[in-house]
Amino acid sequence: MTAPQFSIRRKALDIVRAHAQAEAPAECCGLLIGRGTAIDEAVPARNLADSPTRFLVDPQDHISVLRAARGRGFDVVGFFHSHPHSAAWPSPTDVAESAYPDAVHLIVDSEGQARLFRIDGGSVIELPFVATE
Repeated sequence: MTAPQFSIRRKALDIVRAHAQAEAPAECCGLLIGRGTAIDEAVPARNLADSPTRFLVDPQDHISVLRAARGRGFDVVGFFHSHPHSAAWPSPTDVAESAYPDAVHLIVDSEGQARLFRIDGGSVIELPFVATE
């Protein structure tokens, strides 16, 4: 089965990269807003873990972003975080703590390389994406 191609707005990618740079050397995190395979926005959240190797999205941020997105007819389609000291690939901790099998995970490394994944039941599937205006 071929993975669906996602589209991510450049502005959303820019927000993720800027948030990663601002939070380094700790991991940053946030939520991805859109519909289906289209990611229109990236909303930074507080990382309660405050760690260079782990993230924990603040539940208050999660709920407020979810409500705001739904109020505008959008969904939280996934999450983003950074790997300031490793490759943009889900770590064993990312895989173990992934609790939303339908969510996508955008990971950005210290060089700004972004990769998109689905994590389900311990398996990691890389998803193709294109950046759009």
